[in-house]
Amino acid sequence: MATLYFYHDPMCSWCWGYRPVSDRLPARLHDSVKLVKIVGGLAPDSDAPMPAHLRERLPGTWHRIHDYLGTEFNFDFWTDCKPRRSTYPACRAVLAAGKQDHYDEMTDAIQRAYYLRAMNPSDLETLELLATELGIDAEKFSADIRSVEVEEDLQAQIDFARQSPIDGFPSLVMRVGEELVPVTRDYLDPQPTLDHINRLLL
Repeated sequence: MATLYFYHDPMCSWCWGYRPVSDRLPARLHDSVKLVKIVGGLAPDSDAPMPAHLRERLPGTWHRIHDYLGTEFNFDFWTDCKPRRSTYPACRAVLAAGKQDHYDEMTDAIQRAYYLRAMNPSDLETLELLATELGIDAEKFSADIRSVEVEEDLQAQIDFARQSPIDGFPSLVMRVGEELVPVTRDYLDPQPTLDHINRLLL
């Protein structure tokens, strides 16, 4: 069984743009390939307002992604919310929801809250609301997102991402024997990725 690692962050705008492709990959992978998702943690916990240069730069990144991929964004976030450079809470939320088999659903909920609903996933209250909306055990989720176990899991995944041959998020890496090999990533078409994986399986 080969392992394909998918490195992402639920508050990564390029990961949101990549969704139409990344959503199609799992069903098209060979049966011998196991997909493992890694939350890389773009930005650590912080209560400080997002620095001005990032507040100016990130909306431009959203515009570039929209122009390139047609991805939808709600720019009201930048006026309705108080942005912070902090994605670890959202990463913990994905891991905590994963303990109830809702990893992908929480990732989707966070992305839609951030990019379409102008909500701030850096806020624990937002993440707990999303868990309630998903219909998972809210009490367990609230305990898990604050737990030592989830924190240790997050730090282990961040360490693994930092040691992996990636160029940011999203990224794909295949374990071939003992080697980690970067896999082609195409934001418009899953086929180049699948072709590269199939070559690595030979």
